[in-house]
Amino acid sequence: MDAWARLATARVARFATVTPDGRPTVVPVCFAIAGDTIFHAVDHKPKATRALARLRNLRADPRAAVLADHYDDEDWSALWWVRADGTADILEDAPGALELLVARYPQYAAHPPQGPVIALHVDRIVGWEAS
Repeated sequence: MDAWARLATARVARFATVTPDGRPTVVPVCFAIAGDTIFHAVDHKPKATRALARLRNLRADPRAAVLADHYDDEDWSALWWVRADGTADILEDAPGALELLVARYPQYAAHPPQGPVIALHVDRIVGWEAS
């Protein structure tokens, strides 16, 4: 299995961080890949606050992970998952990452993300597939 190639086919992933008291927190994200870095951004979708928990968590502990998977109710031979572990940076200015996100998601063309970009620098990627 080529874990990077599988990950690149996913349209959404889950981004996991650790709270200061050690609890895991997971949120769905749109993402783009460049080399061994996975980017996602705080975008225009409705949120209760721009001071997101994932940003607070990363400031306290930069360890994070991205998980993407494919599930098919009817064909379990097509199941797969990929998890990328690493450390993340919060980037206030990342035009190249924003360009990648806009290119990958047509919805961002009209409303590009305005919030910070999170760059997960992957140091381990693992995966599984049924076939």
